[in-house]
Amino acid sequence: MPGENLTRVEAEERAGVVATRSYEIALDLTKGEEVFGSRSVVRFDATPGATTFIDLIARDVREVTLNGRELEPSDVYADARIVLDQLEETNELIVDADCEYTHSGEGLHRFVDPVDGEAYLYTQFEVPDSRRVFAVFEQPDLKATFQFTVTAPKEWKVVSNQPTPEPIPHEEGGSATWGFEPTPRISSYITALVAGPYEEIRDELVNSEGRTIPLGVFARRSLWDDIDADYIFEKTKQGFAYYEEKFGVPYPFAKYDQLFVPEFNAGAMENAGCVTFTEAYVFRSKVTDAVKERRVVTILHELAHMWFGDLVTMKWWNDLWLNESFAEWASTIATAEATEWTGAWTTFNAMEKTWAYKQDQLPSTHPVVAEIADLEDVQVNFDGITYAKGGSVLKQLAAYVGIDEFFAGVGAYFRKHAYQNTTLDDLLVELERTSGRDLGTWTKRWLETAGVNTLSPVIDDDVDGVITRFAVTQTAPADYPTIRPHRMGIGFFDLRNGRLERTHHVEVDIDGDLTEIPELAGRRRPALVLLNDHDLAYAKIRLDAQSLRTAIAHIADIADPLARSLVWGAAWDMTRDGEMAARDYIDLVLSGLGSESESTTVRTTLAQVRLAAQTYVAPDTRDAQRARVADGLWHLLEHAIPGGDMQLQLATAFALSASRQEHWDRVRQLRDGSLELPGLEIDQDLSWQLLVSLAAGGAIGRSEIDEALAADNTAKGGEFAAQARAALPGFESKETEWSALIDSDELPNTVVRSASAGFVHPATRDDLVAFVPRYFEMLLPIWEQRTFQIASYLIELLYPAPLADTALRDATRSWLREHADAPAALRRIVAENLAGVERALAAQTRDAEADAHE
Repeated sequence: MPGENLTRVEAEERAGVVATRSYEIALDLTKGEEVFGSRSVVRFDATPGATTFIDLIARDVREVTLNGRELEPSDVYADARIVLDQLEETNELIVDADCEYTHSGEGLHRFVDPVDGEAYLYTQFEVPDSRRVFAVFEQPDLKATFQFTVTAPKEWKVVSNQPTPEPIPHEEGGSATWGFEPTPRISSYITALVAGPYEEIRDELVNSEGRTIPLGVFARRSLWDDIDADYIFEKTKQGFAYYEEKFGVPYPFAKYDQLFVPEFNAGAMENAGCVTFTEAYVFRSKVTDAVKERRVVTILHELAHMWFGDLVTMKWWNDLWLNESFAEWASTIATAEATEWTGAWTTFNAMEKTWAYKQDQLPSTHPVVAEIADLEDVQVNFDGITYAKGGSVLKQLAAYVGIDEFFAGVGAYFRKHAYQNTTLDDLLVELERTSGRDLGTWTKRWLETAGVNTLSPVIDDDVDGVITRFAVTQTAPADYPTIRPHRMGIGFFDLRNGRLERTHHVEVDIDGDLTEIPELAGRRRPALVLLNDHDLAYAKIRLDAQSLRTAIAHIADIADPLARSLVWGAAWDMTRDGEMAARDYIDLVLSGLGSESESTTVRTTLAQVRLAAQTYVAPDTRDAQRARVADGLWHLLEHAIPGGDMQLQLATAFALSASRQEHWDRVRQLRDGSLELPGLEIDQDLSWQLLVSLAAGGAIGRSEIDEALAADNTAKGGEFAAQARAALPGFESKETEWSALIDSDELPNTVVRSASAGFVHPATRDDLVAFVPRYFEMLLPIWEQRTFQIASYLIELLYPAPLADTALRDATRSWLREHADAPAALRRIVAENLAGVERALAAQTRDAEADAHE
């Protein structure tokens, strides 16, 4: 929204004037469905005589008192800021206001459960949204203590960063007041409040310093029967033990609550001692092992943030990557070493690295250490570079300095900078001290430049198949020509008793355009040579011609799951880069996926093969290839192990891929039970996914969707129903859903997300043509009128990407050309959409060439 941005320069100037000490925040949650009362008492030091501002987004500001001097709100409050002048050395500011509940997952979100009509509240403040709840200096380096006092219905649970006190009931009105103790010095974005008739279960642990840490798990009443709190506590305790041992620093806060909250935009949020999670992690239906493992990684990701991000916090958002990348890396190693999910690094390769490589090849790619000029910049930088590439680079850094030295340096960093703000250099100083390595050159090449390198083998052999020369070439894209050092494994694989097994492995340093590997000369050439074996390096890899033939014929026979994942990834990279025809990638998936054992590898590959069939094949073969994928998935589904993870994944993938009447007939039969597959239970969520498929195929109408919603009138049911309605084909139906999304701002965030995804269902591709002009017409108004989260959902998800044609490419280029002065964050989203179409068109050309040669 206009006037709500904050630049880095402004933040630096304000930090030069202000030093915050404490906040006392009183919130009244009994004022109705639209607003709540917010009274802030802020104490801070300042440069005498200076002028600055404090942030607030409110419906009505009733009082602003600075050092006993009453200021007229209409004179000092505008554009989400209150101007503060004539500052003294020590200051006390009082701001009394009414703030608005949101339905966008930002600020203080209010949700009403359709099951029982109960209201549930939670806060989400990262990046700039604590100002939606109280007056605050909204930047991470102005840390302070926060003391919350909350008035709410007396039967509610009220949870914040500090342990929940006994409420004091009011004599009248059915409300009570909770007075929390002040927090330690923390940043405003990790403060939190969760309130409502949540259910809870308690546990505790004794940490490394002998302190008892209370633990809590919370969820809505209507979901409580589905919460598996014992398992969540078990993973949490394993994470506590692992991190306290490896960091050498005890857990820094008074308690640790984990709350599963409705209509959450992300996976979770690391509020200090009060972590909020998406309710998608409360499993009301059967879920895949990929989702189960992802929940464990998320639990440990947020726990890692208690040290890295909450105890020690970045000075400004340009080091957001370090905050998120560390938690990504730490949660993966903790999952692999402290839980039963020992294959977490395979999952990391299949999911995080795939994400990172894709993001790093977009026009919006940026160095890991990004330039963050303002809040809009940081909001769009929660991306694959910040999380996944950064996590990959940290994995490489840990290998470079030594894992023990890495943990020792991190622990020293926590102890030295506890409750303070830092920059990247503060961490590097400690790592250089513990490892004895100079990290200056490494930092410049890996953290200050963008782009991903490609590593390819050069292999010469004689008539007997003995290698006479082995080398590795490294290339970089023209726009980002940096050649980087890599620590990398090279694996040799041969067929033994029907399995493709590793027969030799070396670990080498790669640097420059060409690196000779003389120690591999003299060895017999194997069936498969795999660069980056064990996945230490961050780089795309290529297979030599013989290895590619072996991989296509025997990918299911590769014994090591991580090696398989690397081969799957290499094949997909080659397809995306137009070096492998999409039809050949489809062949590989349909022939090799059925034996894959790693759930996340299956999940990722199924999404990729759908994209290949929908947008990467030659346009005149698209219908036939989509049908071939659906038929192939059905064949695999019929032969999947009953009740297994693969069976569930294939069932949902088949429904998503359905493109002909016979496919939708099978979907309908599965849903109504007239066709049964042994072991496949059509539970609530799977039934909805099948219904969405039927809607997109025009096999049902709105009445069937309404009937399904009446039978499952829950928040999740409402999201599925919105997706199904938006997926219905035909201009009139699409027009109705477009209007609900664009012409009205009444839908909550998760419904916007679900409906937008349904609107562009590939089965209704032809219906999207009419909405191309309207998509571009809505961009600026939506960006200006909606919150960032809602606007980004609409702009990203409603882009008619399934069209993937030159008309869409040209229209997108035209909009960017004509709106050079549009907000940078908006242009970035549109440019990323364009990049997807341009890549699809290149892939279509490559696939058409393959078709011509057949």
